Amino acid sequence: MIKQINGLNVNYITYGKKDALELVFLHGWGQNIEMMRPLGDNLEKKYHITIIDLPGFGESEEPKYAWKLFDYVEMVHQLLMELKIKKPIMLGHSFGGKISLLYASMYPVEKLILFGSPFRKGFKKLPLKTRLLKTLKKLPGVDGIAEKMKNHIGSTDYKNASPAMRAILVEHVNLDITEEVKRINSPAILIWGDCDTEVLLAEAYALESLIADAAVIVYDGCTHYAYLERLGQTIQIIENFIKE
Repeated sequence: MIKQINGLNVNYITYGKKDALELVFLHGWGQNIEMMRPLGDNLEKKYHITIIDLPGFGESEEPKYAWKLFDYVEMVHQLLMELKIKKPIMLGHSFGGKISLLYASMYPVEKLILFGSPFRKGFKKLPLKTRLLKTLKKLPGVDGIAEKMKNHIGSTDYKNASPAMRAILVEHVNLDITEEVKRINSPAILIWGDCDTEVLLAEAYALESLIADAAVIVYDGCTHYAYLERLGQTIQIIENFIKE
């Protein structure tokens, strides 16, 4: 579905159980809705699911100028208001996790569930298309995502990006939101792979120390895509966390 938000056509999908808890999913840089569908599809019987193509990715229009991360937050907020979603559970991976952190520092959220989410300068440049596709092909049960993603993943990596998307990536990599994170009062879990070379595990513990009610869950032997590498475990953790 497409809605015009802040002058841009934004693509999203919404499905699942009506009148249930609202789960909102935000994908990582260079990705799209498909990267979060394995989670949404396994949770739709109990919860109402919304997954957004962040502007510049998937089927959403590219920003007409170099957006700040706060612009992404406002876009998400405007869309959720139009969908009458007032206090969601936010789930975000990497770039989408950083936006989720900012969102939770500004607007009410029920809970936060983050996967490999940076919050300050120091993480490595996000992976190129070929590296991500190779990772997806190795994941049991979700290898089919790779075929769906071929035309989308990495299309806005720095060397191929438009000037606006390059500027957005640079701002994302360099933006430190430590002070904003300190304002978050929602419970949070941080699911991380101990082999994450994009956002190191040490960043998860640093993030945990800034949020009043947060806990790190480590997946041994997993990468920046730990949430997919152990999909069944991730679903179980999410359900248990929501029930608490």
